[in-house]
Amino acid sequence: MESPRSTTFPTVRTPSGAVPTGAPPWNPQRPSAMPHDRYRSAHERVALPLQDRSWPSRRLLEAPLWVPVDLRDGNQALAEPMDIARKRRMFDLLCAMGFKEIEVGYPSASQTDFDFVRHLAESGAVPEDVTISVFTAARQDLIDRTIASVEGLPRTLVHLYTATAPTWRDVVLGRTRDEVHALIREAASYLMRRAEERPRADIRFEFSPEVFNLTEPDFVLEVCNGITELWEASPDRPVVHNLPATVEIATPNVYADQIEYMHRHLARRESVILSVHPHNDRGTGVACAELAVLAGAQRVEGCLFGNGERTGNVDLVTLALNLYAQGVNPMVDFSDIDAVRDVVEHCTRLPVHPRHPYGGELVHTAFSGTHQDAISKGMAHHVRQARELGVPAEKAPWAVPYLPIDPGDIGRTYEEVIRINSQSGKGGIAHLLQAHHGLDLPKTMRPDFSHAVQQVTDASGLELSHKDLWELFHRTYIAPAQEGPVTLASWETGQTGPAEHEFRCTLSVDGTEREHRGTGNGPLSALADALAAAGITVDILTYAEHATAVGPGSPAVAYAECRVEGATVWGAGWDTSLLAASVNAVMAAVNRVGRARA
Repeated sequence: MESPRSTTFPTVRTPSGAVPTGAPPWNPQRPSAMPHDRYRSAHERVALPLQDRSWPSRRLLEAPLWVPVDLRDGNQALAEPMDIARKRRMFDLLCAMGFKEIEVGYPSASQTDFDFVRHLAESGAVPEDVTISVFTAARQDLIDRTIASVEGLPRTLVHLYTATAPTWRDVVLGRTRDEVHALIREAASYLMRRAEERPRADIRFEFSPEVFNLTEPDFVLEVCNGITELWEASPDRPVVHNLPATVEIATPNVYADQIEYMHRHLARRESVILSVHPHNDRGTGVACAELAVLAGAQRVEGCLFGNGERTGNVDLVTLALNLYAQGVNPMVDFSDIDAVRDVVEHCTRLPVHPRHPYGGELVHTAFSGTHQDAISKGMAHHVRQARELGVPAEKAPWAVPYLPIDPGDIGRTYEEVIRINSQSGKGGIAHLLQAHHGLDLPKTMRPDFSHAVQQVTDASGLELSHKDLWELFHRTYIAPAQEGPVTLASWETGQTGPAEHEFRCTLSVDGTEREHRGTGNGPLSALADALAAAGITVDILTYAEHATAVGPGSPAVAYAECRVEGATVWGAGWDTSLLAASVNAVMAAVNRVGRARA
């Protein structure tokens, strides 16, 4: 019989051999047998002429122009590309969020893309201040198809691209550097002539030297400057030069150096919008984009939640909300992040990872006990600070541990922040009981209940909801008052003199009822005296009580830590009568010891 998959293990080659010369004694790592020498570093593959970089000392103070390419680049990455209905839903979302330039398709690549551009042109769906971008390769027939698709659109950006890197020139195009330059210039000239045939149309141009980050900087500069002149760029009609990190091959600082070099040396710079389009092959697409903006980029192309070929395009959600977390207006609206995520998941048929920055289902959720305790204290401090400032909590300055932004700002709720599993601690558990059920557990009781929660979660491996916590608390501390071997069939208490109370009861012990009476300086000490008369020794060590809500008839809860027959236990009572709740709390503690010994 074949072994279950979970019990099989892959064959691995543990790194072996000598520790590299010069390695410190605390690092015993050995070389892997993987053939790393097949690959060359970026510094060996492309010239990096910038030496006196200035981008490291700059700060991000405003948002660039965001250009979502979900409907083109992101759509090409889908196993099941969007149909027109899904494309329209995504387009409407992007407009509602405030994006002002949207790449909607590759109209020469598929009939669906062509038809969707025509749908936008004929339906009146494009807001007055939104520019539609369409994508085309540098071929005349594809340019013709693209121009035909945008007929009737009020504002259009036609995005022309050609791969320029040496490997692509040699392997894919089979052309020399000069031949590729001539191909680009011929296509750019043809595109301009076709646009001039529509004098009343507002058509602007964008050029992408694909695989910019692996192309010789002097060649990119030569091509881009030539196109700037050819397209007669001016400050009021600038061209877009988009410089893609098509395949990430270096650390983000290298890309920033490449962008700053172009920013400094592009001709007619005031007539050029410098754009970037980072991919995420090394997992550093967000960092590349942020450093590129520091280096002079004014425009960023990417996808919501980072969808795209291979490991994806740069993630616009993360980029925009990273700025927001630094006090910079992102210029797009993420105030209902769950609605954004729902539309994107529907349109792309791809799930957003639950730990995705800002937008994931679990991103504001803490299971760790230390995190939960810090968040709970931080939220309480935030409310107090807002009260002191005389402003609503949602307007007060934000400084809560482990939460870079207020979840409420993006439509999330505090209920999602703290959730309970086997990793959770007493602070988070207490927070949920207080937030949802009005229980303010004494601090010395919290470790005891945390232990009870830990036993359940360790045994089940499951998460507990706030309802589960309440049921466990009730079962552990409240129910024993009525369900144990020692119960009160009836009772009454009253003050008989100064600082003197009497407690009279019918006590059932293991099913046998007897009358008992006790006295003390309060109702609970009198109860303890009555229990002593029945042979049950009880010392009340800690006691606390409070209402669970505002208004008459609200339930009250009492907590009692008792030493019963030498064992220290907690009990709790829940009743509309505070006195009844306190009596039940002591009886629950008594029965918890009886249960344990039984």
